[in-house]
Amino acid sequence: MNMTKLITAGLTCALLSSCAPIKDPVVTPEDPKVYRIGSSVEVYLSTMDASNLFNHMSEDAIVYDKKDAPKTGFDVTIDPNKTYQNILGAGASFTDSAAYLINSVLSPQQRDELMVMLFDKEDGIGLSFIRQPMGASDFARDFYTYDDQPKGQTDEDLSDFSIDHDRSDILPLLKQTLLLNPDLKIMASPWSAPGWMKTSDNTVGGSLKPEYYEEYAQYFVKFIQAYQQEGIEIFAITPQNEPLYIPKHYPGLGMSAYQQVQFIQKGLYPAFQEAGLSTKILAYDHNWDRKDFPLDVLKSIPEMVDGVAWHVYGGKVIAQSEVFNEFPEHEVYFTEASGGEWVPPFEAAFHDQIKNGIDVFRNHSRTYVLWNMALDENNGPTVPGFGRSTCRGIVTVNQETKELTYNLDYYSLAHFSKFMKKDALRIDSTKAEGNFTSVAFLNPDLSVNLVVYNMQNTARNALIHLNEQTIVYPMPAKSVATLTFKIEITNELQ
Repeated sequence: MNMTKLITAGLTCALLSSCAPIKDPVVTPEDPKVYRIGSSVEVYLSTMDASNLFNHMSEDAIVYDKKDAPKTGFDVTIDPNKTYQNILGAGASFTDSAAYLINSVLSPQQRDELMVMLFDKEDGIGLSFIRQPMGASDFARDFYTYDDQPKGQTDEDLSDFSIDHDRSDILPLLKQTLLLNPDLKIMASPWSAPGWMKTSDNTVGGSLKPEYYEEYAQYFVKFIQAYQQEGIEIFAITPQNEPLYIPKHYPGLGMSAYQQVQFIQKGLYPAFQEAGLSTKILAYDHNWDRKDFPLDVLKSIPEMVDGVAWHVYGGKVIAQSEVFNEFPEHEVYFTEASGGEWVPPFEAAFHDQIKNGIDVFRNHSRTYVLWNMALDENNGPTVPGFGRSTCRGIVTVNQETKELTYNLDYYSLAHFSKFMKKDALRIDSTKAEGNFTSVAFLNPDLSVNLVVYNMQNTARNALIHLNEQTIVYPMPAKSVATLTFKIEITNELQ
């Protein structure tokens, strides 16, 4: 019988290893490929009681002919013909505090072992995306930008601009990450402009003075070019971290949607064009609860921004899809979700991170990014006057004992990052909210990376269907499994 084929530019991208931006699947008159599982299935398991932490299970899942497979369990159907966004991967941030702890507090041997565990694809979890603060954030040992001036002085030609602060810890670690994972992408976000550009005359509080739009745009250009000279490409920037929140005790800058439009239109975009920079400009970089902000920016200057960045701390993840559905030509990035003491470890916190990771990818994000790569035993260091933080790092570096601890955040990222390869695509998979959920990815070598989460209190079989085959894996209660296996094209339906 005649059939139609669900295929997108994304499937071509997977097969040909190209990576154009991916839209929602569309129907074309071609026939769908017929896939079958062409390898054994490896399983990496974590359980919410922490008895398993991304453990490679010695007994892999069993592949059955669908008619012979057990029928009891929950059903996940994957469809490699139906593809969504191109994936860049998962990661976190080398804040000033995190970089100092890893590069200067740990011994060189400890540092190198940790970096392998974080970024190496074979011996580590293969993190492939970093969000880098431009200057001090709340997690820095002091307040700084790249062009600080004494009170009352300005530097309108930016003659004092310097990234020297980053040379001690941040730049060496970024260079090491690129050696370990050359496909890694780095984006950058400022917490504050230099104080002399702001209404507060301080890195704390205030907003950007309109008369400094051009100078601040050149500040971005100089930062990107200075990093390029160090061999570090900046893939994307956001004009401001959390523009709708003005903190009282650490660097910040208020920026309304209108102000962001004005800054991009009058400063940032023309400055990038003039400098010949291909760095992406991502709007917003704040919570799900204010989708009006990115919508206002996209409606005003759609040609000047490449996408939208989102945070976890308010609203619901569906906002990502709601904005994407109005602007499907613009990319989606999820750029911050900190673990912290406000969610009790282990079970509740691990649940949040696994569920968030699945949800942000299912809602079109190219990335899943947590916050500090490392914090110390007191959840710091933080800027002077901030007080004790409640955030948690991917790892903990004890400044007194030099002990290194891998936190639950490390293992949650592993489920998404370990088997994600360059130019991976999200493919269709089943979701049943409150019962189980899943997200699936297809790599260019036709390996599948499937994350399945059994949210129930009972052990159940995961029945994973691909055409006439079924993978059966017995999942413990409240457990998450990453399954990886190769598929192959057998023929085409006529």
